[in-house]
Amino acid sequence: MPDILPTTWVGTTAKQIARAVRRGDVSATQVVADHLDHVARVDAELGAFRAVRGGEAITEAEKVDEQEELANLPLAGVPVAVKENTPVAGLPTWNGSAAMRTEVAEADHEVVRRLRGAGAVILGVTRMPELGLWALTDDDTAVTRNPWDPARTPGGSSGGAAAAVAAGLVPMAHGNDGLGSIRIPAACCGLVGLKPGRGVVPCQLGADDWFGLTEHGMLTSTVADAVVGFSVLAGRRPDKLVPPERLRVGVSLRSPVRGVSPDAPSRDAVAAAGRLLAAAGHDTVPADPVYPTRLGLQGIATWFASAAADVRAAGVAPRQLQRRSRRHVTLGEWAQRRGYVREADRAAWRERSVHFFADNSVDLLLTPALAGPPPEAAGWSGRSWLANMSTNIRYAPYAAPWNIAGLPSIVVPVGRRPDGLPVGVQFVGPPGSELLLLGVAGQFEMQAPWARHAPGYPRVGTGSPATSAQIPPGPGGTIGA
Repeated sequence: MPDILPTTWVGTTAKQIARAVRRGDVSATQVVADHLDHVARVDAELGAFRAVRGGEAITEAEKVDEQEELANLPLAGVPVAVKENTPVAGLPTWNGSAAMRTEVAEADHEVVRRLRGAGAVILGVTRMPELGLWALTDDDTAVTRNPWDPARTPGGSSGGAAAAVAAGLVPMAHGNDGLGSIRIPAACCGLVGLKPGRGVVPCQLGADDWFGLTEHGMLTSTVADAVVGFSVLAGRRPDKLVPPERLRVGVSLRSPVRGVSPDAPSRDAVAAAGRLLAAAGHDTVPADPVYPTRLGLQGIATWFASAAADVRAAGVAPRQLQRRSRRHVTLGEWAQRRGYVREADRAAWRERSVHFFADNSVDLLLTPALAGPPPEAAGWSGRSWLANMSTNIRYAPYAAPWNIAGLPSIVVPVGRRPDGLPVGVQFVGPPGSELLLLGVAGQFEMQAPWARHAPGYPRVGTGSPATSAQIPPGPGGTIGA
């Protein structure tokens, strides 16, 4: 019996699209046209994209269709979005900021080159907050909204990327993560978000990659797509994911920030993840990392200094920035003058983090992804620096230590909060454990599949793959009810 082809390719996964294009079941041009139509219908209410490459994307899709050999293209014809701080040839690089916007890029960034080389078509660039500093995505031109609840933020700084995937505007989107900027939006929007370990994917952003804290990655709605996306960015052939055998996983609710603790749904999500681990044959044990007070101070100082370094390298006067960012830059200059930003401190935390796994005889660490729900979607860019700082730290404290350590980590959905928003957990692993993290995520998806898109998205009519791809919450349903 022949396969029944979907009436639209909106809502299908990247792997499904690439397989169909390689087999000749559909043209890349048709796939891209379907997604451009969906973006035109929906994005005005979400504000996920900074710019859409309509005609250019169609032209690129036609070039994919003209290739004689598609068999070696793991992303053949897949529409992909790129975060707006990463150069795409023919577009300015906005950096979330009118002041920091650069001239039209003459060449693609290396990760964009790799995506194109794998057959992907760049549909456009997604919004982020100014300089990627905040876990809240908006500016004076738009507020980016969470498809699960438009009154909530999709997180940041890869907020536009997460909103685009959660609404089915693209099957996968590029992001980057300096202090949680892939994992936080993934948790806010019910997606899979992997931050690779240091040096696995070339970074080359801003003045110095935020002192080595930043990594490129992909946001996806399935683990299989996450594996392909990671493989492409890492410059390797897509790996076949093998379910890991019996692991010993450390479990910790301890917050890296004193005075901040996870709410009940976040704690319940970790408990649910523990049950899923046990069902997959793994062992869990309590294992709390020790987060020294100086680590928080060093991390905040580096956060400040990263902004200052990028602004200084761009030759932009701080007065041209949003007021929340101006304060950040001023503090960054001060922190560097006082010698509070030191590679030796980051190296010491990395060594301590690597030893954590051996010292506790654990293969991975499980923590909450967030401490609470996504904040409101609002004009945070016009609010005070203190309001932005306190909001960011209170709801998203768990990601940053692993950027400082340079260790791989992943966020995976595990259910929903009582208000219907998705809730996720974070896994952290030692250097080189990206595929192990993805393997555990795959076991979670097998046992408790999550809804691939927010309710009501994509809006493409009945009988489409979007309708059939909507998977109900896994066992347990609502978390924290």
